[in-house]
Amino acid sequence: MEVPEVPVEMPVKIQEQASVEIPVLPQDLEVWQQTLNWQPDSSQQTRFQKLYELILAGNRQLNLTRITNPQDFLEKHLWDSLRGIKPWLGNGTWDMAEAVPSAETSFKVIDIGTGAGFPGLPVAIALPQWQVTLLDSTRKKMAFVDSLLTELEISNAVTLTDRVEQIGHSSYHRQVYDLALVRAVANAAVCAEYALPLLKIGGVAVLYRGQWTEEEAIVLERTLEQLGGELTATEAFKTPVSQSDRHCLYLKKVAPTPISLPRPVGVAAKLPL
Repeated sequence: MEVPEVPVEMPVKIQEQASVEIPVLPQDLEVWQQTLNWQPDSSQQTRFQKLYELILAGNRQLNLTRITNPQDFLEKHLWDSLRGIKPWLGNGTWDMAEAVPSAETSFKVIDIGTGAGFPGLPVAIALPQWQVTLLDSTRKKMAFVDSLLTELEISNAVTLTDRVEQIGHSSYHRQVYDLALVRAVANAAVCAEYALPLLKIGGVAVLYRGQWTEEEAIVLERTLEQLGGELTATEAFKTPVSQSDRHCLYLKKVAPTPISLPRPVGVAAKLPL
């Protein structure tokens, strides 16, 4: 008697796009140089292009991003990701140079809520001397990001499938990172509670925001007092193509975070400090 085949769920794979013309990312090096005091070399440009192609392919299986136009992808994913680490790009000349730790070879970075790999993947490509941990709780997306690391031959980044509230109490992650990146995750006070426990004293959290108000700043500063942090800089800028308003907030850890923080999963989002 024939035994019926049982369908097996296959792991996420990046599929080749057959007979489809792949758009090419703009390669305006002058924009990179003028806005970030840095520009990708030929190898980095090639990786950015391949990352774009792999994201387009992955979008057919997973809901990764609605930003697929090459110009938009360059601005809203690649450029925006790297704008947050401007203090460490180029020759390091910037107003906030003394407020951030120097980017040494052993610099440890965590991207909280990386999703499809942003901002962590562009950061790992731009600064290969950094060690980047890409954190997200969605297993399918992390499997996809793992495949990106293999396809792009990125050796200075690893994925971690977990909740930030849980790793914040792990000796392997608490107070071990120099830099935490938080983009499009939650409001600023919640992001601060997620990031500060993971940082060393003197480490910096970068919060990527759209609009930013004085009222939000007041709430954030009150929260930071409880977390052992301080707001050292707020950078307001416009994106180079669409001229959209953006902000990057730089939070420096100046004292240990109380051991009770972060609070259990879901609490920070419901009851911000």
